[in-house]
Amino acid sequence: MNNMSNEKMNIVIVGHVDHGKSTVIGRMLADTGSLPDGKLEQVRANCERNSKPFEYAFLLDALKDEQAQGITIDMARCFFKSSKRNYIILDAPGHIEFLKNMVTGAARAEAAILVIDAFEGIQENSKRHGYLLSMLGIKQVIVCVNKMDLVNYNENVFDKIVTEYSKFLASLDIEAKAFTPVSAMNGDNIASNSEKMPWYDGMHILDGLDSFRKEEELEDKPFRMFLQDVYKFTNEGDDRRICSGRIETGVLSVGDEIIFLPSNKKTTVKTIEGFNEEQSGVVYPGKSVGFTVSEQIYVQRGELICKTTDVMPNVSTLIRANIFWMGRQPMHQGKQYFIKIGTAKIPVILKKINASIDTDQNLEVTAKDKIERHDVVDCILETSKAIVFDLSRDIEQTSRFVIVDNYEISGGGILRECLKDESSDYRAETLKREIKFERGEIQPLQRSENYGQKATMIFITGNEGSGQKQLAKELEKRLFEAGRFVYFLGMGNVKYGVDTDIVSIGDNREEHLRRLSEISYLMLDSGLIVVATARDLDHYELSSVKTIISPFELLTVKIGESFGEDDKMIINLTEDFENNSAITKIISWLRENRMIFSL
Repeated sequence: MNNMSNEKMNIVIVGHVDHGKSTVIGRMLADTGSLPDGKLEQVRANCERNSKPFEYAFLLDALKDEQAQGITIDMARCFFKSSKRNYIILDAPGHIEFLKNMVTGAARAEAAILVIDAFEGIQENSKRHGYLLSMLGIKQVIVCVNKMDLVNYNENVFDKIVTEYSKFLASLDIEAKAFTPVSAMNGDNIASNSEKMPWYDGMHILDGLDSFRKEEELEDKPFRMFLQDVYKFTNEGDDRRICSGRIETGVLSVGDEIIFLPSNKKTTVKTIEGFNEEQSGVVYPGKSVGFTVSEQIYVQRGELICKTTDVMPNVSTLIRANIFWMGRQPMHQGKQYFIKIGTAKIPVILKKINASIDTDQNLEVTAKDKIERHDVVDCILETSKAIVFDLSRDIEQTSRFVIVDNYEISGGGILRECLKDESSDYRAETLKREIKFERGEIQPLQRSENYGQKATMIFITGNEGSGQKQLAKELEKRLFEAGRFVYFLGMGNVKYGVDTDIVSIGDNREEHLRRLSEISYLMLDSGLIVVATARDLDHYELSSVKTIISPFELLTVKIGESFGEDDKMIINLTEDFENNSAITKIISWLRENRMIFSL
């Protein structure tokens, strides 16, 4: 068959054991002329020597274990072609014990063929595999009703399967592209229409595959690159700071304006560097690359780099995910694990299980508080700080993750939905502000080097009468006398100034705090250290402040009862603190963390 296109598509084929997946593939290879010369004859001759009837499935059964057991136990990759495109077909195992292999293979697929035996009908694994395809975000599906010859090509048998399975797929938000009645052994409706089923006027399998929509090429998608590291060179006066990583999708060019998430730090690509190769002005997906930026910024491993002109990814601490668990110990609700996506590694807990596929029991189990080994679940995860990601239906490369338990990768999955957390609205507004924000010719790092300090907000909070204002004012004075650029900003200063339009409306503490944070952001952008006060700040309010002033740092000084967490950005003081010792402690922290330094 003459193939006129270089386009490629990954297809996974799934179904209950012995429903004929391998036979469907073998027939597809044979009928499209995709087998190596002499392969078909070789397999036929081998069957004759061993007195075995020839089966098209034998074309795929290359593993001795498969030949002995008569089942597919691992992912097999093979290739065939149509006049429209080249296909890579992934043959997934049907046995429950090998669901892990099936998930691994299906995660790379753009579409699926789901095989159901017309004689045996819809089995438990037929539903289980449909559920897995849904969890993996695969919406392009052809249902191949195989072995129609065993039911004498009966239209009623076919219609019954279509009615029942269509209803099931609809519950998963999947609408099959086609239900196709076939006899893979006889070649009916595989690569050409069969005369044995005149009542069927739909597409044969190959036409159905050709009707699938191809995903965007990686270079046509929004730019995504996880920051691997920042390298600084000092030899021979080389002052470059090179951001490095691997481009997942999109294209990066010199002059592109980029933003690092979740820190919201924005800059422009100055040069694109290569190791032992000439500089290039543009780089493409799959390339590990380094680049310099027009102004120096402080960024950390794990941040996701995007272009400000592209659609932005999701940022949240609450996410809906699908997980396949492989750990020796169950994944328990409330226990801390680590989620790794790209180069980011963040503490995470299992907050809720929405639905579960138990490999030993029923299809869906919802009343669970842990994920057992080999379970596949739809669940809610909560991270300790904001994580940046795309949804699996948008950009696969930045939606995949693994879960680490005790230094071992124990689970993996995809991110399906971004859920609103306490700071979602502020985060969206802040990102929009940062992308649109126009700075002058003086860059933040220039101010930092000139002032001998890093723009930082110090927020002092405690109960009413705990002395936070006096501490803040004395801290401001001490820093000023040491030559620092610093400003005290109390909540009242904002409330009875900028906020006079809302003072009489009622309790507007959240809006007061938002405006104080926005004013602080402007001061921070000018390079100042801002010492702010407000009474009784809680976790939610601090999270909001931190989000609004991003990408600048927030140091919280808590007087009285601590927040009960180990966070290097929080200093806890007892209610009987003494100002001088507290100020010494705060200034020591600023020096140790390079927020203030010598000129």
